[in-house]
Amino acid sequence: MPLWLLKYFCIFWMGFTTVFFAPYAYALLLFGHDRSWTFIRGTWAKLMLWAPGGRLVVQGKEHCDPSRATVFVSNHQSTLDIPALLLAISPAQFRFVIKKVIRYVPLFGWYLVLAKNVFVDRASRRSTAETLDKAAQQIKNGTSILVFPEGTRSATGEVLPFKKAMFAIPLRAGVSICPVAIEGTRHIQPKNSWNVQPGEIRVNIGAPIDPAPFGEDREALAKHVREKVIALHREIGGLGGDLSNALDYERRPAGASRAAGEEAEA
Repeated sequence: MPLWLLKYFCIFWMGFTTVFFAPYAYALLLFGHDRSWTFIRGTWAKLMLWAPGGRLVVQGKEHCDPSRATVFVSNHQSTLDIPALLLAISPAQFRFVIKKVIRYVPLFGWYLVLAKNVFVDRASRRSTAETLDKAAQQIKNGTSILVFPEGTRSATGEVLPFKKAMFAIPLRAGVSICPVAIEGTRHIQPKNSWNVQPGEIRVNIGAPIDPAPFGEDREALAKHVREKVIALHREIGGLGGDLSNALDYERRPAGASRAAGEEAEA
């Protein structure tokens, strides 16, 4: 299929599939959130990757233990990361920590709200604190969480600096972290573009990391996990990232202290 035609087919297919399956996914919520989420993962996610010709290859699937609540930490390249990771991390049941604006997307965003995903407004310290509490409670109830600590999709494919706030979740919940690297989705569907093309999506899932030795030091934990994600990313042909620029501190007025900037970011 010519790429220009594939582009318009994907726009139609992704919209049609979401609308077509929405009533069934909503109805399944009446019988349990996990049952509906399993349908989304097993049907909707596969169709989302099929349309542009995404071929999923997963390493480290043995680290996806459905009997253990885990915080999965992944880099972020494309909107296709969501269906790809839904499939890659199966059979573990997890929910996303995602930007608040997504909850207002018709059908899809509304479903994510009802399915108990966690939304964060990073511009609000109060919202961030509430998000951390909700995510920690989800984990204590036995459901894993997946976070994108870069806070945005990487246009270049490099692993961007991490925001350390989300690393309070595993520290509060007392659960392990699984670093995850994804590569290839940005070539299939680049950031802010519908210029899609077929390709391979590679996901590399690392061994669990115990946050206990880091105490309450979110900064050290974030740097350590990012190093693991970068190593996993390079193993599957990714660019990795700049180890010397590990954390994304909040922009602050001239003359303000670094500590004040870090507190705002947290």
